[in-house]
Amino acid sequence: MTKGTTGTLLLVPNTLDLGAEAVDLHEVLPLGVMRRAAGLLHWVAEDARSARALLKRIDAVVPLAQPLQATLIRELPRPRKGSREPVPAAEWQALLQPALDGHDIGLVSEAGLPAVADPGATLVAAAHAAGVTVLPLAGASSLLLALAASGLNGQSFAFVGYLPQDAAPRTARLRELEALSRRLQQTQICIETPYRNAALMSALLTALAPTTMLAVSCGLTLAGGWNRSDTVAGWRAQPTTLPDRVPAVFSLLAA
Repeated sequence: MTKGTTGTLLLVPNTLDLGAEAVDLHEVLPLGVMRRAAGLLHWVAEDARSARALLKRIDAVVPLAQPLQATLIRELPRPRKGSREPVPAAEWQALLQPALDGHDIGLVSEAGLPAVADPGATLVAAAHAAGVTVLPLAGASSLLLALAASGLNGQSFAFVGYLPQDAAPRTARLRELEALSRRLQQTQICIETPYRNAALMSALLTALAPTTMLAVSCGLTLAGGWNRSDTVAGWRAQPTTLPDRVPAVFSLLAA
């Protein structure tokens, strides 16, 4: 790379099989993405172990440019335990130093596209502020795959993340989202930790109106993955048991 130029922050997609049986990489990651990833010497990851696992799988398809043991993988900083103070800007800047020195950096999440429903978004913002080019690479986003499979409004939608775990505030939040969806005719998308899938599904069927559309996408890109879209009344009449170790995406659209 020419002296004085900066490297690029590449947003490298991951698979959606975290915690499940591994899928064939050829089925979910473009070969061009694997080639770009194999050539990177510097990485930032949500979790270094899962990043190494992905690189090991890529190495079996496209040999890495250097041994995995020599590849530098740094983890995203986390707020101090018990503190509400944000991570200091200097820590994000430090992660970008290889790019400022002229080297490309890969950013990878635990699953899907980095910086989407993912703390890596802060690093992307820091890259823009530092004048580092950001380049997203093509790969699966569970949120958009679920939206596409839902048949709900794909012209206006919102991702609302995780809902409260306690029953009363969760019910209040669901009714708030349902009212917002009805007023704006906007699809509302949420997720949950897999072992709480059943609890969230029960809350959805209890809190929402019978005519509200509810779509569930479970195990996207995995063998046995499925999508179902029905009214809340339809789900109540024909309930489906959700697995507690497979990720699911929940979408609602109120009539």
